[in-house]
Amino acid sequence: MSELQTEATGETVGEAKWQALRELERLQPGLDKSLVRFQVLSEGERGLLGVGYSPARVLASVAVDVTPVESTDIVGDESELAALVRELLERITDAMGLRARIDIHDDGDVVTASCSGGDLGILIGKRGQTIDAVQYLVNAIARRTLGDEVKLVVVDAARYRERRQATLETIAARAAERARRGDRVELEPMSAPERKIVHLHLQDEPGVTTESSGVEPYRYVVVAPAGD
Repeated sequence: MSELQTEATGETVGEAKWQALRELERLQPGLDKSLVRFQVLSEGERGLLGVGYSPARVLASVAVDVTPVESTDIVGDESELAALVRELLERITDAMGLRARIDIHDDGDVVTASCSGGDLGILIGKRGQTIDAVQYLVNAIARRTLGDEVKLVVVDAARYRERRQATLETIAARAAERARRGDRVELEPMSAPERKIVHLHLQDEPGVTTESSGVEPYRYVVVAPAGD
């Protein structure tokens, strides 16, 4: 018996729980929803006049019978980089006491390593800090081993990157609406990849501009009226 976990966000705690249930059902078809336990990590914060908005976050977990599943990827056909990434992630997840399936996808420009299984909240960490650190480590080792021209490696778990991007784009869109009304909106501190998501999402938005401000690790995005 193992424990399946996922972290989800939403405008409210209720919406975050619903998103978490959807993800658990995807990972474990036929899931008994009554057995799911929730831990509220953050109830969300709208801030004064909407400034400093942050979503509600919950961690959902359920006990499941886990049978080790071999990856559907043909390991023998993997590139040198893909094989190295798989080996590194297997070592990292084993060291963390996790039983995770690792699927590698190479789209030609980026190699994406997706982890699925139980207890992945540990691998993701608070606001993705742990998985970001793992991704940085994997890329650093890959460059040192295979050369600086090696492809970028993205490490994901339980579709965290996709869910986090959706949350950031929602936050960015709301900030843009307020900026068009004349407000200068400072978002929560974010990592460089997350700030990039916000900048790219708003780069073609009419009437607004974006810039990064502050000092790491508290650097954040400012969304302001165009010409401000």
